Amino acid sequence: MGVRPAVGNGRRANSPVQAKHIVDDAVCSSGSVYERCRYLSEDDIAFLKAMEFQIPIVADVSRADVLLCSWQPGGAPVVFAHAQPHSVAAVHSHSMVGCELAHAGERSLRLRLLGRLAHHRWGATSDGAPIVIRSYRVWRPGHSQIIGALRVETNLLEYERQRRRAQRFQRATLQLQRMAQYGRLIGADQLSPFGDADGIIVTDRERVIGYVSGVAMNLYRRIGYLGDLVGRPLSDLATMDDDLARSALSQERCLEKEEEVGGRCWIKKAIPVHSLPRPPLLQWLGPHRHVEASSHLILIVRDCTEKRRQEQELRVKAAMIQELHHRVKNNLQTIAALLRMQARRLRFKEARQAVEEAVNRILSVAVIHEFLSSQDSRVINMKDVSSRILTQLRQGLVSPGKHITFGLEGPPIYLPSRQATACALVINELLQNAVEHGFQEGAVGHVQLTLQDRGDSVVVRVRDNGSGLPESFDIRNADSLGLQIVQTLVREDLKGTIEMCNGDGVEAILAFPKSILGGEQ
Repeated sequence: MGVRPAVGNGRRANSPVQAKHIVDDAVCSSGSVYERCRYLSEDDIAFLKAMEFQIPIVADVSRADVLLCSWQPGGAPVVFAHAQPHSVAAVHSHSMVGCELAHAGERSLRLRLLGRLAHHRWGATSDGAPIVIRSYRVWRPGHSQIIGALRVETNLLEYERQRRRAQRFQRATLQLQRMAQYGRLIGADQLSPFGDADGIIVTDRERVIGYVSGVAMNLYRRIGYLGDLVGRPLSDLATMDDDLARSALSQERCLEKEEEVGGRCWIKKAIPVHSLPRPPLLQWLGPHRHVEASSHLILIVRDCTEKRRQEQELRVKAAMIQELHHRVKNNLQTIAALLRMQARRLRFKEARQAVEEAVNRILSVAVIHEFLSSQDSRVINMKDVSSRILTQLRQGLVSPGKHITFGLEGPPIYLPSRQATACALVINELLQNAVEHGFQEGAVGHVQLTLQDRGDSVVVRVRDNGSGLPESFDIRNADSLGLQIVQTLVREDLKGTIEMCNGDGVEAILAFPKSILGGEQ
């Protein structure tokens, strides 16, 4: 089949190389897409936005890119929404949303659509690939003013394949496109995405099968249907297909259902489509010869057995891991309780304080395992962890003679479990250091913990208004076990930096990069 010469920017493309550069050029502009079409009312915009959720299924069944566009005052069409098919290569390799369609003659597309149900022509992409474009005018129900166009762009190879499919499938596909043109694909926004392994069945309104794709035929063979399904009513099949089809047709909305058949798990989507009358603006022209007075149902089937088995295995593994974290947390808390009992028996203050510090370190690690045992996730909210550490510190380390208050500021920051564990231990040590060395017995003070999320890095600040650091203090030469633990964790685990400085008291500043969540935990 020959392709008409492509035209762009008012010039005829005399060669494929020339066509590659001047045909179907899309110019992206900044700013809100809808604001650029100022003649649209709020109701028009709401209607077009609702259509955005209906065109993905149209793109998949049509095996074509579907663009929803409208006109700028005195300008070229601008694309509001762009849906690409999943089962074949898309016509456009990138999203066209916000782009102007600068074909030669595109500015008159609105006029050409006035007298037609659809405008059909040849075109080409920006790299010269031939495509077939079918454009439908769009208007709100009950109104005659055209507010946009629905463009179905199919690459030439897929277009020829579609032409060789059964007439029943072709008619159902065109009806599906027109249903989207009218915004009548009710419930399409609730359908799960189309997959590469989805099969398609088309029935008439009496639910008699008129078309079965090769993928769908293979799926039904898995449950024992070896013969030809064309011509058989859905009610003959030992599945719930007929009930789903009946409900979709009676409700005139898209429905989806998951069922188990023959030991396999299926996801099925039922999409009712039918012929629509001419709009009031064009009814005086009489019935259109291309309109079929019939209704169809498109049934999309997918075998998700393996996916569901994998999900079940993951759920079992997650439950086992959560149980493991729960037991580790309990064991750590038991160890901490035993150490506390031992600390009470110690006569020397230094020994008792050392054991209590060890207890707080153990409980800080236990907090991480507690969070991991209570949620199905490998990431930890450090703000929640910090709050728990402050509570434990207030209850277990602050002596009755010290009147110290604590504060926590900052957004939730999510870290992988390994990084969260190191961060929790560092926070615990810095808080302990502030309480023990910043305030004497009988002192009144405040310790502030602040979390800062800087996108690809985290900053933790622990500030107290107690006594300052000695002039000769250098954290790198500190002989305190707690500060030595801090330096090791910051350097080896967090790959960050730590500094302590005098101000209105002492401020410790920890900074480290975020780990990639999918990396080592």
